[in-house]
Amino acid sequence: MTAQHAAPHDPSFLHDVLTVAGRGLRSIPRDPEVVVPSLVVPAFFFFVNIGAFEQLVEAGLGGLDFRAFQIPSAVLFGVTGVSRANAVVTDIQTGYLDRLLMTPVNRLALLVGLMVADFVMVMALAVPVLLLGVLVGAEYTTGPLGIVVFVILTGLWGLVFAGFPYAIALRTGNPAAVNTSFIIFLPFLFLTTAFAPKEALSGWLSTAADLNPVTYLLAGLRSLLMEGWRPAELAGALAAVAAVGLVSLPLAFLALRARVARG
Repeated sequence: MTAQHAAPHDPSFLHDVLTVAGRGLRSIPRDPEVVVPSLVVPAFFFFVNIGAFEQLVEAGLGGLDFRAFQIPSAVLFGVTGVSRANAVVTDIQTGYLDRLLMTPVNRLALLVGLMVADFVMVMALAVPVLLLGVLVGAEYTTGPLGIVVFVILTGLWGLVFAGFPYAIALRTGNPAAVNTSFIIFLPFLFLTTAFAPKEALSGWLSTAADLNPVTYLLAGLRSLLMEGWRPAELAGALAAVAAVGLVSLPLAFLALRARVARG
């Protein structure tokens, strides 16, 4: 069995995944345009939202730690859409991807490896925002273990959402198209509980938040910071991640299959 047709459990497949992931991670320091916005944007939204809404929300909902409440929103603003999709576009435009397809490397590993690198990168990017929360006085009720679960959940969200930019990159080979993929996320985050608790929403916005998977992801992340271990909220967060992944990941792998067939 060649590496090209190896099953996912085959050692050659795992070797190819780790090789591609390693290349993706090593290239991150050479792409500050990927990392820097993912650190600056969360801090910007965090401080702006605290300045604009903290007194208002805490006055209406006594006892709410609004700073801890805002941390998951800030993290998702920073890490959603972070991926190596632009690197895929570069590989397409330079012909590097075509050269890879002439080797016995497993085709599936080309995408899975990049997603592994994204998973690691997103988890790493979540940590500075959590540290920022500590610096401004937020208290994390589940302690270090809860923070680990928070970071993993964030990484899983970043992983499944990355399916959208990868699908666009592989279908179009166009960097501008990939850069617009973040627009997909804007309704996800603004039509939800990003800025105020569910009980403060009303009308159509409350209904939209009920239907939005990010609402349940935020609830799970916030439970780890503010409420303690809440199995129902954590299960809801995992279900939200899975729901998005059921849409995004098939799109990405189908796009890879089409690109391989075209090559």
